[in-house]
Amino acid sequence: MAKTIAVNAGSSSLKWQLYSMPEEEVIAKGIVERIGINDSIFTIKHGDGQKYEVVQDIKDHEVAIHMLLEQLVELNIIASLEEITGAGHRIVAGGEHFKESAIIDDAALKLVDELAEFAPLHNPAEATVIRVFQKLLPNTLNVGVFDTSFHTSMPAVNYLYSLPMEYYDKFAARKYGAHGTSHRYVSERAAEMLGKPIEETKIITCHLGNGASITAVDGGKSIDTSMGFTPLAGLTMGTRSGDIDASILPYLMDKLGMTDIKEMINILNKESGLLGISGVSSDMRDLLEASAENDNARLAIEIFEDRVRKYIGNYVATMNGVDAIVFTAGIGENDVDMRKNVINGLTWFGCELDEAKNNVRGEETVLSTEASQVKVFLIPTDEELMIARDVEALKNK
Repeated sequence: MAKTIAVNAGSSSLKWQLYSMPEEEVIAKGIVERIGINDSIFTIKHGDGQKYEVVQDIKDHEVAIHMLLEQLVELNIIASLEEITGAGHRIVAGGEHFKESAIIDDAALKLVDELAEFAPLHNPAEATVIRVFQKLLPNTLNVGVFDTSFHTSMPAVNYLYSLPMEYYDKFAARKYGAHGTSHRYVSERAAEMLGKPIEETKIITCHLGNGASITAVDGGKSIDTSMGFTPLAGLTMGTRSGDIDASILPYLMDKLGMTDIKEMINILNKESGLLGISGVSSDMRDLLEASAENDNARLAIEIFEDRVRKYIGNYVATMNGVDAIVFTAGIGENDVDMRKNVINGLTWFGCELDEAKNNVRGEETVLSTEASQVKVFLIPTDEELMIARDVEALKNK
């Protein structure tokens, strides 16, 4: 039977799910962690609770893919590699070139390479994975599913920065956003849960994890999103600062004796956010545990919730209304108190949380009261399924 694999390659990780399509049945899934670092962890889950795991050094993504494809056959998950007829690859930066998912041929792969300047930690790894698939599975259709493509529907009034126009014209300096596949999936599910055509809905989707973004989805299209030119902008995140006044950068560099802007950008990306404020951790679970005794941990949580509320309020104004607010991703799906505190600060436009319904983690459900004028949903994201569906759609074109 024909199978499709959905691949999500990070800078040092590789997540994947193997589907039987078009049934959308998950046959196996797994993750390779700590690629390029000592003691990499290679895991496959399949069958009736079966698990294969090995810890060994995996030097790069090419080795990881070789191991994955070998083990799929070794573990008898598939009889041969020829069963995999489609491979969908999550690619972070598609720029203005890729407005939707696309078949990755040599010309498209060259563009993925060129767009690495917008996502230097991710696009090169994703391009490597695609090349390995092309080599080992020459008859398999490779499809790129771009984090940025869902946001290419944003109007210029929302994607342009107030900079000299020539910077956009010459250098494509603009807002691109991220997490597009997740925002697309949960907004489509939210419309189904509302029982309305998505073209008739106004939905705010909150993808809240270590990386976090919020999107205004009007009529099924992204019209604004919190992340910007890179995923550094927007909300306070695990280690990312989110929005700041750019003038603080030269001020701090002068105080710290820095001369290289890349060093400061590294701090904004890796040492700021929840970690920087709390001094404890970038993980919300650790902060919740520490917050009873640690003022900065509690403050970090409050700042995170404040920024989420502000972006939701912003997007209610942007769309002149909202039918539903969706929480998804690690924090959004599991942090009961965060959802409560955010929604209880938004009652001014008729949003009312049912605390009993909200006492849930990781399950698709309605969180709002029957009387609430705005529905609040918890919808676990499923980016891999969206990737597999896009591969299937392009197979059948």
